[in-house]
Amino acid sequence: MIIKDLEKFSKNIKSEVFFDYEIKNYNWFNIGGKTKIFFKPNSLKELIEFLKLYSHRGKIFTLGAGSNVLFNDKTFKGSIIKLGKSFSNLSLLNKDTIIAGASSTQKKLSEFAKDNNIGGLEFMSCIPGSVGGGIRMNSGCFNKEFKDVLISLQVIDFDGQIKTIPSSKINFKYRGNDLPKDIIFLSATFKGSIKIKSEIQNYMKELKEKKEASQPTRLKTSGSTFKNPKDQTSKKVWELIKASVSTNINFGDAAISEKHLNFFVNKKNASYLEMKSLIDYVKNKVKDKTGISLDLEIVIVE
Repeated sequence: MIIKDLEKFSKNIKSEVFFDYEIKNYNWFNIGGKTKIFFKPNSLKELIEFLKLYSHRGKIFTLGAGSNVLFNDKTFKGSIIKLGKSFSNLSLLNKDTIIAGASSTQKKLSEFAKDNNIGGLEFMSCIPGSVGGGIRMNSGCFNKEFKDVLISLQVIDFDGQIKTIPSSKINFKYRGNDLPKDIIFLSATFKGSIKIKSEIQNYMKELKEKKEASQPTRLKTSGSTFKNPKDQTSKKVWELIKASVSTNINFGDAAISEKHLNFFVNKKNASYLEMKSLIDYVKNKVKDKTGISLDLEIVIVE
């Protein structure tokens, strides 16, 4: 019944609705099967209409840039929502404050800040995800996180109700927060500080060089696999992996990056099962060797 309702709905909108849709090319691992429904809204009005029609009739997963997601090879029995271009606008609220659409990339946000002489968001130039993904994960690098520059959020819940949430009402933690799962981020407001453009540009270049020196690029990887276990040890995950695992181990085409041991790589055509087996293997080996339980940073969607 829901498929028939959505087929009827899709004929009267400009947004795109697909059924039994391949999702392999929508994530950096390049792994995954299909989703029963793939919805790409191009207006807030049509997103609200979709949510009111679909609400409580199936699972919903909101997909950003796909830079930290591992999809199962089996069909996702629900709806994947990927916000369209109309949710990627960037604008100035005032001289040091930016409103960013949730589907904008963090890199584009940092570039927009630079072009408007706003410093403080340079770290985002090194993070490949979307603004929405960065909020969900409290993304960060080089000692700065989203929580340090976020002012407020505009969200929509799965019933189609729009809300504004000030950052002061959010409890942030390392690579996470207490925001409910049944909301979709629409936009966010960020505050930086006025800075000379050349200084911003030089700092972004410095961060990029640091990243490229220590992390693999131009490979099928979803970034850091595990969170650094800050509450259990001062050691980084890669150090724990190095001490616990033979790093030339692989499961089919799923392997550990030689450049950064916390980055797992799809060398060619790795399956979900191969990548998940590698993740579980490393997690168990680190636990056996060090007694430390690793938590995933990437999101597994099944």
